[in-house]
Amino acid sequence: MKSMVPQVTFKTRVRDENAAGPNPFRWQDLTSYDIFKDKRIVLFALPGAFTPTCSSTHLPGYEENYQAFKERGIDEVYCLSVNDAFTMFQWAKHQGIEKVKMLPDGSADFTRGMGMLVKKDNLGFGLRSWRYSMLVDNGEIKQLFSEPGKIDDCPTDPFEVSDAGTMLEFLSQSDAKVA
Repeated sequence: MKSMVPQVTFKTRVRDENAAGPNPFRWQDLTSYDIFKDKRIVLFALPGAFTPTCSSTHLPGYEENYQAFKERGIDEVYCLSVNDAFTMFQWAKHQGIEKVKMLPDGSADFTRGMGMLVKKDNLGFGLRSWRYSMLVDNGEIKQLFSEPGKIDDCPTDPFEVSDAGTMLEFLSQSDAKVA
């Protein structure tokens, strides 16, 4: 049986020059279908915007390697976190992110559907995503790299297999097998 991504609706904000005032954005629902239909997507998920590993290594690694993903036939790269659209926008702005698309999972619907929702009460975060990355082709999960030791209130922040390098290596090996 195929493993498909959860079907959810993301609450996003998009720039709209017709919007009045100093904040020219409007709400736009974006579904899993909209994101994944007929596309090869790399999605990586992390515990939270503005957190140390997520900000210093995880997100920047995907941004720096964005072109390498495109060269391997990836249509888009998404960063998902259990944060709202406003927080994801400000984090991307703060980090200088121009290529990776930020995907707010504020209600954790996608994360819950992936089975990746964990408690991080030990850090005062509440419910968050476990760190992982995946290759999705037309909604089907082709490869998933989940950090080891997934538990609630994990005392560490594992970051060994969900990085951009691991995904690029997998894509290179997959491409070599196809050729």
